[in-house]
Amino acid sequence: MVVTKNRTSDDVETLIQQNQLIFGENKVQEAQKKFLNISNNRIKIHLIGPLQTNKVKIALNLFDTIQSLDREKLIIEIANHLNKNSEKIRTKNFFIQINIGQEEQKSGVAPESALALYQLALINKLNVVGLMCIPPKNDDPKFYFKKMVELKNKLNQNLKLSMGMSEDYLEALECGSDMVRIGSKIFQ
Repeated sequence: MVVTKNRTSDDVETLIQQNQLIFGENKVQEAQKKFLNISNNRIKIHLIGPLQTNKVKIALNLFDTIQSLDREKLIIEIANHLNKNSEKIRTKNFFIQINIGQEEQKSGVAPESALALYQLALINKLNVVGLMCIPPKNDDPKFYFKKMVELKNKLNQNLKLSMGMSEDYLEALECGSDMVRIGSKIFQ
């Protein structure tokens, strides 16, 4: 996935012409401005940043996948919108964001609370297809990626893993990541 935060619509158009079709955005408003005028049904847009409950409606109509489910209140809000307008909603897939390093400044559910959140999402009919994480910056990422694999296998072996970014994607791939999020390496 190409992370296009802080990039222009022209940058995205250039990437589409180069057959890049999966994009990640951190903010709902930025993605809305950037992708509103791009009419290409082949592209897939993922929200990879935190989602505020007051922006759920916009996000569900903009993103194909939301990778940042991290709390009960958010799941309930999404479920309420899905129950009202499911046929008009673009978002079909969800990832649960795990705060694998249990860092206070990062979003995500604590690993020991992941099962309860996963079950709540399933009860509310959210199509959870994977888990996402961002490991601590100054630690060995492999340690955390391996913990993610263990967690995935406890929850559901069929889940995908979205882990690894420009600086640690090779380690993530070695550990079994299904999707890496690359931005700065592409736009150097």
